[in-house]
Amino acid sequence: MKLEVGSSVIEIMDGDITEQDTDAIVNAANTALILGAGVAGAIRSKGGPGIQDECNQIGGTFVGGAVITGAGNLKARHVIHAVGPRMGEGNEDQKLKNATLNSLKVADGNGLKSLTFPAISTGIFGFPIERCANIMLGTARDYLDGETGLERVVFCLWGRDAYEVFHEELQQLASA
Repeated sequence: MKLEVGSSVIEIMDGDITEQDTDAIVNAANTALILGAGVAGAIRSKGGPGIQDECNQIGGTFVGGAVITGAGNLKARHVIHAVGPRMGEGNEDQKLKNATLNSLKVADGNGLKSLTFPAISTGIFGFPIERCANIMLGTARDYLDGETGLERVVFCLWGRDAYEVFHEELQQLASA
C-alpha cells in the first residue's frame, strides 16, 4: 500500500529490510551502536564488519537520536542508526517520534531520496506495535508534508501481523 504526501510517497511492505535497495535503511539501534540481535544483527551479518567499525568510530548516540554510516555489502548505500526507547524508561512516545524524525532529517541532510524503516523498538525493547505504527507513520507523513528532498519512505515490516497493523494505520492516515 502507498500513500502520496506532496511529491513523496510512503509505502509499506512485508519483507527483509537488509534486502532493500533504497538509499538507506534504518537500524533499530541501541545507544552504544553495538550491532547485536534483531534488525541490527541481520545488518551486521549481511553488511559485514565495516558497519560496526564505523559505529565504533562514532561511539554512540542518545535515545531518539540518529547517525549515519556506510552499508557495507548491503544493497542500500547507507545505514541510519536510530535509537528508539525501551518500554518503561519514560516518555517513550516522544522518543520514538524523535528517532523517526531524526532519521528523516539525517537522510535529507545527506541528500538521500529514499529510506526504509523497520518498526523501531517493537522487538526486544517491547514497544507496542500499534503505537509504533501510529507514531512512525504520522511523523513520516508530517515530515514529508514539508520541505524535503525525500521522495520515498518505506516501512519494511517483518511478518504479516506487523504488516497488517501498519497497513491499517496507513489506511486511516489516507482517509483523514
